Amino acid sequence: MAREALEAALPLLWVGGEISNLTRAASGHLYFTLKDANAQVRCAMWRNRAQLLAFRPENGMRVDARALATLYEARGDYQLNIETLRPAGIGDLFEAFNQLKTKLAAEGLFDPARRRPLPRFPRAVGVITSPQAAALRDVLVTLGRRAPHLPVVLYPAPVQGSDAAGRLVAAIREAGRRAMIDGVDLLVLVRGGGSIEDLWPFNDEGLARALRACPLPVVCGVGHETDVTIADFAADLRAPTPTGAAELASAGWHAARGELAVLQPRLQRALERRLEGLAQRVDRASLRLLHPRERLRRERTTLERLGERLASAMARRMEHGAQRLLRAQLRLATRAPQPAASRGNVDALGHRLQLATASLLARQQTRLSALAAHLEHLAPQAVLARGYAIARDEHGRVLRSTAGVATGAAVSVELADGRLDTRVVGHRSD
Repeated sequence: MAREALEAALPLLWVGGEISNLTRAASGHLYFTLKDANAQVRCAMWRNRAQLLAFRPENGMRVDARALATLYEARGDYQLNIETLRPAGIGDLFEAFNQLKTKLAAEGLFDPARRRPLPRFPRAVGVITSPQAAALRDVLVTLGRRAPHLPVVLYPAPVQGSDAAGRLVAAIREAGRRAMIDGVDLLVLVRGGGSIEDLWPFNDEGLARALRACPLPVVCGVGHETDVTIADFAADLRAPTPTGAAELASAGWHAARGELAVLQPRLQRALERRLEGLAQRVDRASLRLLHPRERLRRERTTLERLGERLASAMARRMEHGAQRLLRAQLRLATRAPQPAASRGNVDALGHRLQLATASLLARQQTRLSALAAHLEHLAPQAVLARGYAIARDEHGRVLRSTAGVATGAAVSVELADGRLDTRVVGHRSD
């Protein structure tokens, strides 16, 4: 009841103090006393929590402990069960870390949709780290083992110190500018493990924005698996360690080596089958291959046989043509004209033609005379000769009525033997 009352009344909280009486049990658990100038309390930290610490606790070290107040019933001791430890003073850094993380997340800087996929087969990998860092050796060893052909371009920058963040930002921008020149299409930002103060340059706001603005996808492998920085959230992919970052960068090439290992025997079998098929074709072709002398002998035989067939065909064609000529001559002889037999008929037909022609000419002459007389009777001069006249107005139009002819108008009257020019003096209707 006392333990439950303590745990219910005091939630999980941070407690600051100095470590003393530190004991490391064979089981991996840590037992120590946390004290300050006014009080002290027994503490226990179980192995599964202790092995995650990024530092080694020692007597006299000032720490902040995240703990749950409880009661150890076996001895009736009041104690703190420690969840995690950090060196004293780091609390402010954690607060700054959380504030920056919240700010950038609210801006959408950590949005997973903005993360770029890594190229499966990068042409070259750019590494941003210190040339003296152990992380660089880890990356080079891993890449040499998994993708030895893959070029590595180093963009050096310090990974610890007051100016490290600005130098890292400059290295990222330089890598982005030289990407086309260096043939780099993937960046790896790495650093080995350390305290939160050592890793603090990777919690810089400018570095986070530079990572998102970089034209190349970035893999961040900073610290150990338990270390988390702002750069991890801003990068396109987080790796637990520098070695893990190199493994992610070379994953495509490494997988391709395995795929090639699987494809190699299949390709070999396919080539063997292809060669076997070609060998069989060569064998069959060699069986059909003849010596030129034999080939000429066969061609000569074929040519002689074709010559005989041609001669036979020509003879049959000539015989057939002669028969057709004989039949045509016989038909022509039976159908030849007989002029003597047809002469009498031709004379009779000629006499009939002469009689018919003379009769037709007489009839046509009579008809022509009748038409001429009729035409002469209807001619205008003949009409005028019978006492008729043609009146025209001053414009030469023929007058057919008195209407429309004004008194005093000039009128021309045409007679059989001439024309009279007159003028209208009046109108009269009969």
